[in-house]
Amino acid sequence: MTEQDTPAVEKDSPSTTTAPEHEGPIADVMDIPSAEVPGDADSAPNTTSLLEREGEVAADFLEQLLDIADMDGDIDVDVDGDRAAVAIVDSEEGRVSRCLVGTDGKVLEALQELTRLAVQASTGERSRLMLDVAGFRAERRAAIVTIAQAAIVAVKSMDQKVPMDPMTAFERKVVHDEVLAAGLISESEGVEPQRHVVILPA
Repeated sequence: MTEQDTPAVEKDSPSTTTAPEHEGPIADVMDIPSAEVPGDADSAPNTTSLLEREGEVAADFLEQLLDIADMDGDIDVDVDGDRAAVAIVDSEEGRVSRCLVGTDGKVLEALQELTRLAVQASTGERSRLMLDVAGFRAERRAAIVTIAQAAIVAVKSMDQKVPMDPMTAFERKVVHDEVLAAGLISESEGVEPQRHVVILPA
């Protein structure tokens, strides 16, 4: 694989970036106190304890945001590999508003970036957490896997490269992972919003 796409690489600001100041209700949400992560000061930044801390901060931020917007939803927090995974799911009080996903997940992407900023402001570390709302990413991942597998079959049968449709960074990462598992090569080409994956024979 010649390129690995991750949302953090393509969208995160450098670690020296200072979170912007906010006024009004958002300021209250962003005002989450910092806390030191337990452990050795020389330990790697992406330890499990730090990822768990990221999830906790993100959950607090999102819960306050839902309260301000008067929206239903529970927060699930987990650690998925080397990043925190946070999801807003339906609660007993009601379903999560699908407006938090938006067309093609655009609102979800913006909410994820805002959540990462809140985490960075609290922990002092750039966050690569993945946010899902109402299972959108899980469903989209399954669909992209199916598309990628079909393209992989085509590449193997024709022994020719196959370009795919433009995708988000998250979707391209899913394709890259599938291609790697299949023993082929993949690379991303183009610029947003037309950036896409090309699958090549091994």
